[in-house]
Amino acid sequence: MEIFRTPDAAFAELDDYPFAPNYLEWDGLRTHYLDEGPKDGPVALLLHGEPTWSYLYRKMIPPLVAAGYRCIAPDYIGFGRSDKVTDDRWYTIDGHVDRMGDFIARLDLRDITVVMQDWGGPIGLINAVAAPERFARLVILNTWLHHDGFEYGAAIRAWRDAAVNRLWLAWVRHDLPVGVIVRRSAARPVADPAALEAAYEAPFAGNIAAKAGARQFPRCIPIDDPDVGAGSRQAAAFDALKAWTRPVHVIFGADDPIFPPSWGETWAGMIPGATFDVIERAGHFCQEDAGEDIVERLLVRIAEADGNG
Repeated sequence: MEIFRTPDAAFAELDDYPFAPNYLEWDGLRTHYLDEGPKDGPVALLLHGEPTWSYLYRKMIPPLVAAGYRCIAPDYIGFGRSDKVTDDRWYTIDGHVDRMGDFIARLDLRDITVVMQDWGGPIGLINAVAAPERFARLVILNTWLHHDGFEYGAAIRAWRDAAVNRLWLAWVRHDLPVGVIVRRSAARPVADPAALEAAYEAPFAGNIAAKAGARQFPRCIPIDDPDVGAGSRQAAAFDALKAWTRPVHVIFGADDPIFPPSWGETWAGMIPGATFDVIERAGHFCQEDAGEDIVERLLVRIAEADGNG
């Protein structure tokens, strides 16, 4: 198993990411995570998706810390400052889910407010229903859970088709343009597009093989074969949420063609007591477009749920 470890120098130019790295290592692989805020505060576990990393939460961490939260933002293996296995076939959704469960247990995280977007949704929600005693609150951003009857739209079908058929060899031989993908998804003006692209390319330091994890995620969307994306575990979590008794806040960006707000509203209606909000001018990477707005809305919802609103 070949492993690429991104040199620290690749992250030296990220002026808007002033956070100290932390690491856990097991099975010969090093997982990076941020740990910001009071160590005795309630935990905000911030889970990224594809093809991003903890940099995605840089706008949300300061206001959450100011509100008293301990922010834990891990990078999955294959992403961010974590190690990158260069064999695409090594990456599975079951593997990501299980490693996140191990991560939560090893840090003994409790009183968790878990914030999830894109693949962070399945990874976080499967773990939440498996160990509900650790979780105080679910915050569901633009994401989904596979289940019978879920309608995959044209945009996500095209993304999976590109990964499986149309662009696979180009991604392997030439490049998967991670930075361009994030930048083109912006629903609000980007002050420095080149810097944004560079920040999302930084974890790979020009090594195309290191993008194996990012290449594999879209191949795991369980449209036709639930087994490839932990589909049965996703469906079980979807059903379990219908009996969830702790606060759930669904907050969707209004301009996401992958997981539109209509789906978020429908989903919120299936979970007892869940709230639903739309953030205008926010796309699929809603944390990138509107991180501060999301936190502002979330803190209001938390105050309401706690009887302080």
